[in-house]
Order: sequence, then C-alpha cells, then structure tokens
Amino acid sequence: MNRSLEQLLENVSARLAKAPEALDLLFEKAQLLARLGRDDDAKAAFVAVLRRDPAHFGALTDLAGLALATGFRSAAVTAYRQAVACHPDNPFGLVNLGNILFEDDDLAEAQKLYENALAIDPSLVYAHQGLANVLAKQGDDGAARHRAQGFAGHSIVDKPYRGTGTPLRVLLIVSAKGGNIPTNIILDDRVFAVTAVYAEYYDRSRELPAHDLVFNAVGDADLCGDILDDVERIAAKSGAPVINRPELIRNSGRHANAMRLSGLSDVIVPRTALLPRRDLAASNAAALLAQHGLGFPLLLRSPGFHTGQNFLRVEDRDGLAATVAQLPGDELLAIELLDARGADGMARKYRVMFIGGNLYPLHLALSQSWKVHYFTSAMADDAEFRREERAFLDNIETVLGARAMRGLGQLRDALGFDYGGVDFALAPDGRLLLFEANATMAIVPPPPEPVWDYRRKPIDKALEAARALLFGRAEKTAPHT
Repeated sequence: MNRSLEQLLENVSARLAKAPEALDLLFEKAQLLARLGRDDDAKAAFVAVLRRDPAHFGALTDLAGLALATGFRSAAVTAYRQAVACHPDNPFGLVNLGNILFEDDDLAEAQKLYENALAIDPSLVYAHQGLANVLAKQGDDGAARHRAQGFAGHSIVDKPYRGTGTPLRVLLIVSAKGGNIPTNIILDDRVFAVTAVYAEYYDRSRELPAHDLVFNAVGDADLCGDILDDVERIAAKSGAPVINRPELIRNSGRHANAMRLSGLSDVIVPRTALLPRRDLAASNAAALLAQHGLGFPLLLRSPGFHTGQNFLRVEDRDGLAATVAQLPGDELLAIELLDARGADGMARKYRVMFIGGNLYPLHLALSQSWKVHYFTSAMADDAEFRREERAFLDNIETVLGARAMRGLGQLRDALGFDYGGVDFALAPDGRLLLFEANATMAIVPPPPEPVWDYRRKPIDKALEAARALLFGRAEKTAPHT
C-alpha cells in the first residue's frame, strides 16, 4: 500500500510542479505525506495550504490531528477552533473540537459542541459517541441512549496505518463506556495497524478482522465489569495471543483490590467499603462506617471514575450526608485516608508501571492538596520538587528503599498484569502506601519545554517496553520507523 502512496505522491508532485498555484494538489500532497508518516513534511505542506487559504477546512483539521499526534496539543486546539470559527455549520469540525476539549475535561463546552453537531446532523454517530462520553462523566443516565446511537452497527473501527514496513496488526478491544487503557501513545500508527472493537456492541456473527495480537484495553473493573464477558468471548474467538486477559482485570476494582491485597507484608492498603448510597446518607451512617473500621476524616468515591472526579474528602460525620449528595451512583466507596505528607507538609504520589513483569518509574508529583495529580501538582513551580522527581526516576531503588521495592514486587505479582501500574506514597516505616493499582494507568509524555527533559528518557523507556511486550507476545520483529 505504501508503495502505491509513494507513486501517488510522485504523480501529485509532478503535477504540482506544472501548476504550483493548484491548491487542491498541494492539499492532496500534504495528505499523502501525512499518510506516509512524513510528519514534518506534511505539517509544512498543510501550513503552505493555509497561507493561501486560512479557512481551508481540510488543512486546518488535518494539521490539528497531526499536531495532536506529535505532542503539540495547544496547537491542535488552536487549529480545531479556527476550523469551527470558519465553518460553524460543519458538524465534523464541531465534533473534532469537542473531542479534544472532552479530553481536557472541559465538559460544558464539549457538550455544547456535540449538541450543535447533532442539531445539524441528528444521525452523526461521532457526535452521539462524544455526547455519550460527556454525559457518562457527569453521571447522566442519558449517556446510554446516545451510546447506543453512536456504537450500534459501528463496533469495528479501522485506524489508519502510516508506516513503511509490515505492521503488527493489533485487535484492540475497548468499551464504549470508557474505562479503557490509554493506548494511543503506545500504538504508534507508523508501527501498528490497529482495529478497535467495541466489545459490548460487537455482533458475534461477524468475522474478526485479520490480526496478530489482541490487546484488551478494557481495564476498569468497576466501570466495565459487566463487559468483561464480552471481552472474553472476543478473545476466545480470536485465538491470538492476548495482552491483559480479562480474568486479570475482573478482580482489580478498588474494593476488590482492598480485599485481596491487604495481606501484603510491605504494602499498606486503605480499608475500603462499598456501601449503598442510602445507608451512607442515613442518620446512623457513622456507626455503619465504624463497623467497617472507618472513621473520620475519610474519602468517598463513586466507582468507575478517575483523575479525581467524583472523589471527595469528608472531615467529620456532620459533613457526610452533604458529601454523599454530591456524588453519583447507587453505591459509593468509603476509603480510609492515608496520610501521604512528608516532613515538609507536601503530599507525594509516585507512579510506577508494570510492563511485562518489570518495573518502570514514571513520575513523582508533590502537592499541598491531599488529592494529588501530576497535572494539578506543584511540579512546574518548584525546581527542588523536579530535582526530587529526577532522583526517583534515575534511581528508584535508592529513593524508595528496600521495603517499598519489595512492596512493588508483591503488588506486581499479585495483580499479574501484562500492562498496568500503581500510584502510591511512602509510609514512615518504609512500606508502600497504596492509592490505586490497575490496568488503566496512563503514560503521558511531558510538555515540550526543556525544563521537562529529564522526564523524557524514563517515559520513552516505558513506551519501548510496552511496544516490545506486544511484539514479543506476537512473536514478531519490530519494523524500523
């Protein structure tokens, strides 16, 4: 296929040499360069189109997609916004912008964009899919209706391959509900030919597309426990090697982890109880919590949510009912609050990935808040914090100590994931304070500024390990990119 693309590129370039002002030819050349994975040349060609026609919809959206794929997120947002400003009645532009804003957690604007797209084209499946995601994240029951309209009959999605060698063909099993392992950064489209299958909408009478490997990306047992049977049937029908078999995921929800991991000698696991909302809102809720060994302050969380969403701290029994009222779901997780503060009063959260049985340090975040996330932490503001993170990334054993390293090994072995990870802090006695451990841990590349250069090598090492895991399991050799 790529040879035919090269021939098309040669033909278009020859025609363009004779008609250098032909905008359609220049745009076609840019698209071919992008499909061939020649990203820098493609960007330059799209920019050349936009110099002549700043409102060119195709160039704006394709350039945005290329910027997003190569780590220039703010540039992608700018280009998508320009496309919407110039073409407010194009529903695809609205959906493109909505998708990236949804990923940035701007739910209100994303919802408006999807709704506007559906007002223009009520049958646009991509708008239904996006709106379903927004509503689900808000705990709105209307998500199910839009999910069905977006995915029924559209359960198999081929993603473009832009490489020059023979790709590793990956059947990526995902859930339309979410709770999926973020795989875009792992599955480089110049190396892997990916077909996504939405498990709960897959028609079992359909043949699966040709593939070398199955990657089960359905990783959130709390959100997608009812879908793992579908995942298991698809994996069995495939017969190909599977990354993260569904039986590894079934017992990895937050409450299940608290039960099965509490006996690990070098890990402190927070007491956790999954309780009906009505019981937590009742007048005797404090007594019920005490029966589960839970006092105040404690944490309340709606199962199936991540990145701190629907996750609140309750200081005392007087604030319990009001906090319960803010959270969606018929059942809530009550979680013991583990003190992750160091002597300096800063809370710390370490992340380590488990990939192919090995440990890969990914980041350390420091924050004044008990709810620590890298994107809201103090890392950008303090060079000393970044030096501490660099020490962790460069020499994990020295920073964590022998007992926490044993704890990481115990967690890795107990969970058994091919690909997963853990967020944790350190206890004064050297044990590991567990926050969460699951398959959905994301590897997020650092921003382009030089201040983050120290993070690039550890992240690249984890990504290389993930890709090597896929090729090793499929017993294939990675092509040169």
